[in-house]
Amino acid sequence: MMKAVLNKFSKTIKSVNGNSLAEFAATTALMAILAATASPKLAKLGENARSEKTMSELDKLVRQASNFYQETAIIEGRGRFPGQDKYNEKVGGHTTNQDVLDDIQNVVDDVTGAITDPADFISFDADDGYDWVSVFGVSNYDFPKPDDAQLRWDDEDEIDPCNTCPEPLTVGRSEWLKLFGGSAVGSPFQDGHFVYQVVAGSGAGSRADAPILYLADIENPRDFHIIFQP
Repeated sequence: MMKAVLNKFSKTIKSVNGNSLAEFAATTALMAILAATASPKLAKLGENARSEKTMSELDKLVRQASNFYQETAIIEGRGRFPGQDKYNEKVGGHTTNQDVLDDIQNVVDDVTGAITDPADFISFDADDGYDWVSVFGVSNYDFPKPDDAQLRWDDEDEIDPCNTCPEPLTVGRSEWLKLFGGSAVGSPFQDGHFVYQVVAGSGAGSRADAPILYLADIENPRDFHIIFQP
């Protein structure tokens, strides 16, 4: 009698263990399928979040640059952007708007919609970066440039200071940092870094044209940039 009971109990244990192992295997397989399916979607969500974040930070930079422009217009008699000695001096390697646009915008055929001339600056390590200046400095403690990024040297003012501009502050990175209370903002991308150029204004009086500010994230300046002219 006891032997029969033990045999029955043993069979029950084996049956339960067998079912548990099978269920565990099925659950594991299902989790693997779900993970494989969800991973690309999660990665896409993360990428979208970083894209939105970097555009939000670029928008902050533009708002501060706009305030700076208005303040210098009152104090110095003519508005300028950080890093400019005067409104009619450029910042960065390019002189014309078209040169800058060639870096960050595709040229598209009006009829076919096909790209006839792709943007030049689409990666953080592209040589085109040498025409762009770091917003907060290539060696900023919190947000230094990526190691392989090719950016313009920014430790000194490129042009002799103007008569009304405070000499230490015409270095762009110093003026940008002052606008943000000494705390830089950085790109959410691993290879990102905020850069800018200014195409000089021109003319005088009512015929004057304001300078144009170009801001970008070197993660991909074609996809992440803002153009602003007061």
